[in-house]
This record gives sequence, C-alpha cells and structure tokens, in this order.
Amino acid sequence: MTDTRTAHTSDLADAELAAIRSLLTDAFEGDFTDEDWDHGIGGMHALGYEDGELVAHGSLVQRRLLHDGRALRAGYVEAVAVRADRRRRGHASAVLEALEHVLRRGAYELGALGAADEAVPLYTGRGWRQWRGPSSVLAPTGIERTPDEDGFIHVLPLGTPLDLDGELTCDWRPGDVW
Repeated sequence: MTDTRTAHTSDLADAELAAIRSLLTDAFEGDFTDEDWDHGIGGMHALGYEDGELVAHGSLVQRRLLHDGRALRAGYVEAVAVRADRRRRGHASAVLEALEHVLRRGAYELGALGAADEAVPLYTGRGWRQWRGPSSVLAPTGIERTPDEDGFIHVLPLGTPLDLDGELTCDWRPGDVW
C-alpha cells in the first residue's frame, strides 16, 4: 500500500529534496543529470511512501506547448521513478494518480510527458495518448524538429481539442528538451 502526498518544491525540506534526488539517481542507475533534476523541480511533487520510506516520486511542472496555432498551458510530468526493490507494487500508479488529480483541477489545458518504452503500458492504461504527429522545440534560433522524440510523447487530453497527428512544439530548456 502506497501512502502518497503532494507538495510544491518550495514546501519540501532540504532533507526531502536530497532523498528525492537520491531515489532518482538510484532508480535511473546514475543516468540522472543535474539538468534532469532541474527539469523536475519548481512544481508539484507526488511522493510515494511504503512503511514510512520514500519509494516513489513524480513531479509536475508547467510548460508551454505550441499546437495548432495556440500556446497551451501544459502540466508536464517529470522524474517518475520507483525504487528498484519496490517496483510492480502500484507505486507508480499511485504517484501518477496524485499528479493527474493536480492536472484535472483546471490549471492546465493538457498533460504531457516523454515516456520510456517500459513505461508506455502504465501511461496508456491510465488514458494517456501517444502523440503521433511530428515533434519540435521552439529553440533560440526558431522551431527545430526533434525527430528522435517522435512516438515517445504522450498527452492526457483535458478538454482542449488536440490533433494527435498534428505538430507539437515544446518550449526551450537546457538538456533534453522533451
């Protein structure tokens, strides 16, 4: 059973942030960069606990996505991870449920995320839809295609009309733009 709580980055103590960072570093087997960390803070966090220990995390940050001539307010899911010895017990679902609750409260026009192959069944099983159209980024030099991201982006429609075969452009940031 997962005990889940949500909190904004500003409401987390330094020790909690350090525990989250440690969980993410371990879960991603050392492949979690300072830029990845930066992408996952500054918004809402869902923290999953089992027997009082932090075993799961996900965060939701605001981004602007361009689609069909509109700049959409997106809740972008980042830094979803479960401790290796606690996987396949519903912790990721509990974390996502908490983040989806925040998404549905009206502040966002859609949810979005970049899904690793092994996580796709989790997301699609919760109603996230694969973006089938081309992806791009609004870089400092203009819109640039991000073909390596095509097929990995998923969205959670929240009432805003979306053409899943149309182009989707994210705002610029250092590191992995999606």
